[in-house]
Amino acid sequence: MNVLDLSVCIVSWNTREYLRQCLGSIYNSTNRMDYEVLVVDNGSTDGSVEMVRREFPAVRLFVNSRNEGFAAGANRAIRESIGRHILLLNSDTVVLPYAFQEMVDFLDADPEVGIVGCKLLNVDGTVQLSHRRFPTLTWNYARTIAVSKLFHHVRPIRGLLQPVLHGYQPDGPRAVDWVSGACLMSRREVFDRIGYLDETFFMFCEEIDWCRRATVAGWKVYYLPSARVIHYGGQSSKRQRLRIYWALARSTYHYFRKISRAGDPST
Repeated sequence: MNVLDLSVCIVSWNTREYLRQCLGSIYNSTNRMDYEVLVVDNGSTDGSVEMVRREFPAVRLFVNSRNEGFAAGANRAIRESIGRHILLLNSDTVVLPYAFQEMVDFLDADPEVGIVGCKLLNVDGTVQLSHRRFPTLTWNYARTIAVSKLFHHVRPIRGLLQPVLHGYQPDGPRAVDWVSGACLMSRREVFDRIGYLDETFFMFCEEIDWCRRATVAGWKVYYLPSARVIHYGGQSSKRQRLRIYWALARSTYHYFRKISRAGDPST
């Protein structure tokens, strides 16, 4: 029987200082429910493992010998978790007060909602893209995924693209197609029913694929802007940009191949 309200699952690769800040923010901002924190280290060489063991002994730490990708790392944490809700959280985030509590309360209030995402903020307080419609093989996909990934780190271009990329940002909860895996909370029942993340996605698109599978199974996906998390973004991937662009291309191909095989008309 699951006895905890929430299992926070973090996959980290060479983000020691961001991970330290992330873990500190979790323990400082989450104190009104029973939860656990699980960290899967994907073969870091920057002392992340030693830092977690030394400074955060309450964390359940799992160490991979090599970088197995986000989906595989997240699945390992999910399998080891015991919470009735599961949160996927990037290591380069700062959790603001009551964010997790609001997300748990939102899921508990509506049994038809299987997944909820928060409002992601840049360090300067501007809003990041954290929810969208499912992508199609049109310029809309390039606009919402590829362009934002390629130019997110260039501040002037990011500012110009913000209205185009983000579109309408509601003030209240809103049903959406998918929410960002940087901070995604789900009922455990969703994983029990549809399975874990597709590990064919090394990184990128795995949360879109998973939200689509949940939607097909009858669950609702919601964006909850009152829950806020700061997301630095791309702190692992920025070290290997060419490899990351290739991973994005492969994940995009795999995503559209999956939905075309399923007969999805959006392809």
